[in-house]
Amino acid sequence: MNNQNGTSNAVDLEDLVASTDTGNRVLVGFVAKLLAGLALAWSLFQLYYASNLPFTISNITGLQVVFNSDNARAVHLAFAFVLAALSYPLFKSSPRDRVPWYDWILAFLGVISCCYLILFEYEIAQRAGLPTEVDLLISTLGIFSVLICTYRALGLPLVIIALVFLTYVFFGHQAFIPEVIQWKGGSYGKAMWHFWMQTEGVFGVALSVSTSMVFLFVLFGSLLDKAGAGNYLIKVSFALLGHLRGGPAKAAVISSAMTGLISGSSIANVVTTGTFTIPLMKRVGFSGNKAGAVEVASSVNGQIMPPVMGAAAFLMVEYVGVTYLEVVRHAILPALISYIALLYIVHLEALKADMTALPKPGGPRSMLETVIGLLTGFLSIAIPAAMVYYSLGWTKRVFGEFTFYAVCILFLVAYIVLLIVAARLPELEMDDPNSPVTSLPEIRPTILSGLYFLLPIIVLVWCLMVERLSPGLSAYWATIAMLFILITQHPLKAIFRKSGGLSTGLTRGLSEILEGLIAGARNMIGIAIATGAAGIIVGTISLTGAHQVVGDFIEFLSGGNLMAMLVLVAIFSLVLGMGLPTTANYIVVSSLMSSVLLKVAAQNGLIVPPIAVHLFIFYFGIMADVTPPVGLASFAAAAISGSNPINTGFTAFYYSLRTVALPFLFIFNTDLLLIDVTSVEAVFVFIVATGAMLLFAAGTQGYFFAKNRLWEAIALLLVAFTLFRPGFWLDLIEDPFEKIEPVHIVEIANKIPENSDLRLVIKGPKLDGSDSAAYTTIVVPLGADAGGEDRLKNAGILVRIEDGIVKLDEPLQFGNSSNITSRNLSDFDFYDKDNPVHICEIHVKASRIPKEIFYIPALLLLWLVISLQRRRTKLLAF
Repeated sequence: MNNQNGTSNAVDLEDLVASTDTGNRVLVGFVAKLLAGLALAWSLFQLYYASNLPFTISNITGLQVVFNSDNARAVHLAFAFVLAALSYPLFKSSPRDRVPWYDWILAFLGVISCCYLILFEYEIAQRAGLPTEVDLLISTLGIFSVLICTYRALGLPLVIIALVFLTYVFFGHQAFIPEVIQWKGGSYGKAMWHFWMQTEGVFGVALSVSTSMVFLFVLFGSLLDKAGAGNYLIKVSFALLGHLRGGPAKAAVISSAMTGLISGSSIANVVTTGTFTIPLMKRVGFSGNKAGAVEVASSVNGQIMPPVMGAAAFLMVEYVGVTYLEVVRHAILPALISYIALLYIVHLEALKADMTALPKPGGPRSMLETVIGLLTGFLSIAIPAAMVYYSLGWTKRVFGEFTFYAVCILFLVAYIVLLIVAARLPELEMDDPNSPVTSLPEIRPTILSGLYFLLPIIVLVWCLMVERLSPGLSAYWATIAMLFILITQHPLKAIFRKSGGLSTGLTRGLSEILEGLIAGARNMIGIAIATGAAGIIVGTISLTGAHQVVGDFIEFLSGGNLMAMLVLVAIFSLVLGMGLPTTANYIVVSSLMSSVLLKVAAQNGLIVPPIAVHLFIFYFGIMADVTPPVGLASFAAAAISGSNPINTGFTAFYYSLRTVALPFLFIFNTDLLLIDVTSVEAVFVFIVATGAMLLFAAGTQGYFFAKNRLWEAIALLLVAFTLFRPGFWLDLIEDPFEKIEPVHIVEIANKIPENSDLRLVIKGPKLDGSDSAAYTTIVVPLGADAGGEDRLKNAGILVRIEDGIVKLDEPLQFGNSSNITSRNLSDFDFYDKDNPVHICEIHVKASRIPKEIFYIPALLLLWLVISLQRRRTKLLAF
């Protein structure tokens, strides 16, 4: 009976993952081979497009085999269309063991609509904005294909949202549309051209990012998993943490964090690691709900972990206008803090239940031996990475243009050495999670058995951080390194072990490569379709200006209060995320709300970096995978743990409160995102923020050194808040800025040091003609010393002092800084002579006591709580 239930659960899990990630149609015979061949061809095309091979072939043969960006997007979407039609049944009643005739037709129509853009590229360019009847027919087929494939791969919610936006495009002027959001409406020809024939709609930024960056990272993760790295990461996690109190749950957190490095799917992450970790968590004392919730919380957090971040990292590059490395730098600290806090939550749960630890390999060890073991494991990973990093840095200075070849040799030497070490150890076999645990894997041999898996990751980091290659090209070289390891690891191990089986190892490697290339492409179907569908929404926004309408509505509901608006946007993101994948949710909400949040923050006197707003939106989007009633990750975990999915979801959301709190901190404390923070300050921020998040976890979980009393929980949350944002208390005592009369603006601009900022409060009439005046705060970047008036003019600030009023002229376009100024002042009417736009205040940073002074009373309060709780318990805290 148990076996039958276990088999049923396994089938359900596979079906859940397939239905959300790869398609749940099971085919045989020729069609199965065709599906695999198309997926393989897609992966090979993406590798070809990312490489220099097209240019090499063109130079040698003279043939035009180079795909430009527009053509590559069309090919990318065409593959997604045909694979979606073959992999995902159109209806619940559709057959799963074969492809019905209508799916073949739909696949053909989708491919034709994409190929048309390539075949008639030059003709389309010559009639820009003047579509023919054939253009309109193809565009209609294309939009229809996007909606059908979205329904197949992602369900009905995104289709409904896209249709709502399309309705707004064509009928925005009709009486049934509320007057406050009406617009003049668009013709069919104009809309179809906008959505399909140019790069403003379906083939916009989102699909471009999917084509050039996301696919290669997903493919890299798929190949890494097929090579055995997924099992290796789980084993390492259990070797390091499995023997601690609540060890399986802590290992689940770490393994999910490491799996999150290479996976963009929270549901697949739950199934990959949860199949092993959840039964072990239950065995040491966790209930089914809590075991599933821990796995869900840690797996969903994998989407906030660089480098993939559920594909959102690459979208932020385009939407925010920063480099990929900057996105990673801003996102890494919150991700680490969140995972550390989840480890602590697991530890608190283990303390509450007085759980026992799993048996240690080699018998009991002292605390010193445990610490030494952990350090050994860390150093075993850190030292090779550091050696390769600094060795490569040395070769770059010495070999110059020949660095590439030197790096290849170093990679090969490191690979051979680590593979020889691994060959002396037994293979890491997949464990049966339902079998009794007699011992945990030993730390040293477990880590050494797969260290060579880290080399492609080091290649990726090197290309990104040292060579400063694009994310797509960096992922390409990491994938090439991974392909080399896949084809050689088994034959070389056979040689080093002198066990024979060279041809068997080679065959196994080729098989793993094919499986990885096919799995990578199939994992991309949903993402590619989602970015195409989201392009309809983004295209509607650019065509109609809907973001201003929606933004004004949200602003109206919030009453112009920044905190109220943040809560509304968080709820908006969460609700949308219940029906949309993370990527599509981020695209939609950021397109609609990011500029509004920035504007309202400025009106409240808070200058927020755009990356903080985008991360705020992204974090709440991923929470939908946790939150009932739709949280698919919770359903997957509940299927493994045998618990109620709704209860599992609510428990997982409770464990994820730290992830809910972090985005609000991004807005009010940008130090967490390492913005304008030095390396030394970054270490201090990390230590303080981690301590604060642990105290927040203790306050919300009801346990610290002992069970919390109500006032102790409040005190812990108060201490955590103070550590996170000590400036809040200082602002209550002293204003952060001195207010200077505007008439002194030229003098102030002349005195400010080079490349510093000038903070101004602007007042004036609104462009929409409403009676109320508009306020905003802007930060004007001033360049080199050139006299106060010239510095203001170069920054786009044109002032006239008349009757003691510093009036502003409409900013002109002098460069990037003036563009920023123009955008911030776009809501003002500069042509109202009776009520001119003017500067009402100049803010200069005040000389105040250090905000960190408030750490002292906070730490004293913390000491009081600890002292009182220690008297009530004899249980060791660690």
